[in-house]
Amino acid sequence: MEAAVRRIERLNPTLNAVVTPMFEDALQRSAGTLPDGPFTGVPFVLKDITAQYSGVRYTEGASFVADYVSSQDQELVRRHKLAGLVVVGKTNVPEFGILPTTEPRLFGATRNPWSLDHTPGGSSGGTAAAVASGMVPMGHGNDGGGSIRIPASCCGLFGLKPTRARNPLGPGLGETPAGLGCEHALTRSVRDSAALLDATEGPDTGDPYWAPPKTRPYAKEVGADPGRLRIALSTAAVTEVPVDPECVRAAEATARLCEELGHEVFEFSPGDLDGALISEAFITVYACSVAVAIAYWSRVLGKTPTAADFEPLTWAMSELAGGRTPADYLLAVGYLQSVSRQIARHFAGFDLLLTPVLTEPPLPLGTFDAPEDQPLYPLMRAGAWVPFTPLANITGQPAMSVPLNWSEDGLPIGSHFVGRFGDEATLFRLAAQLEQARPWADRRPPVSA
Repeated sequence: MEAAVRRIERLNPTLNAVVTPMFEDALQRSAGTLPDGPFTGVPFVLKDITAQYSGVRYTEGASFVADYVSSQDQELVRRHKLAGLVVVGKTNVPEFGILPTTEPRLFGATRNPWSLDHTPGGSSGGTAAAVASGMVPMGHGNDGGGSIRIPASCCGLFGLKPTRARNPLGPGLGETPAGLGCEHALTRSVRDSAALLDATEGPDTGDPYWAPPKTRPYAKEVGADPGRLRIALSTAAVTEVPVDPECVRAAEATARLCEELGHEVFEFSPGDLDGALISEAFITVYACSVAVAIAYWSRVLGKTPTAADFEPLTWAMSELAGGRTPADYLLAVGYLQSVSRQIARHFAGFDLLLTPVLTEPPLPLGTFDAPEDQPLYPLMRAGAWVPFTPLANITGQPAMSVPLNWSEDGLPIGSHFVGRFGDEATLFRLAAQLEQARPWADRRPPVSA
């Protein structure tokens, strides 16, 4: 823990990944008696959304919430502690986790350790920068539209979004809007991700629904033979936005590696999906979630929100939600559920779907800045960059970004795999096989411990 604190103190002024240090508490806990778990004494960071830690500041990246202190632990945090992890700090996030970059007005931008002028992704960008730079070996993240997989791709890490409800959200939440959000982590190795999910997964008392139970520990899937998998390759976005050739080449290179490992890969196009309607429904649900966040914190804090309290995009999304009716919201949820059934029928014909994570390599910081007369511009720009990852949030299926390729400029480009609902096991088996065939752990960014 002392070494982790030294690394954070040395690297954080450059990267701005850890925004709420917890050094004193972490050192005291490390010096005491810790639970006998799989990660006893391992330094860990929490993304500052959902993961409330009693007695510690909790902001969700929003100036409006900047002075709030949590009064209880989230159930997932309690399980982290029982696994022996010691939390050394909270990491930076975009305001309310809205954007796929980490540049909040409250704390300023987090920088990518592979290139300080580029985004580490979002919304788990602070955690990604902390893990990629070696401040800590792994850290908490969550994913409502790609927020684990996007920063994993940008920072050269392994990032798995579990099946919906695999990890608990309580006691503060029953679910995130329409079940889009999931909790887990960003790690350097497949093994660590699997072992951590073993330590945290399973329903909490009173959860509204459960994920299908696993058949055996996920740690045992790492190194297990995945068999001959049937993998569908799709490099075109259903929203028909252009995809950078480097991202296409990276996905195709991963497909060739899968074929070399004995898997069957074939090109696939989900022609029955209407990208425009999916985007419209997703934005309706997403905008309403922002309005709910503002309303919730207004009630908890006893403050009346104004436009000046929030970033322009946040307030514009809240106003966008104000133009929707309850019927509009429920129709959007119902439509996304119908899309889930369409996609599930496709998965009857293959084991995994392989796509790019993003349409472009990591973008320069400032790409998502909102012009004064276009407050919704960042949302539109985000949609052009992240059309692949939200589908797994809509369906609740597990998905992962695997760090197998780098751009000509030396920036990481992840490969995105989506599995069947409840089937993290196949993802872990394949990821471990890919990790062995093309190891990535020895690739360190220029800003690193």
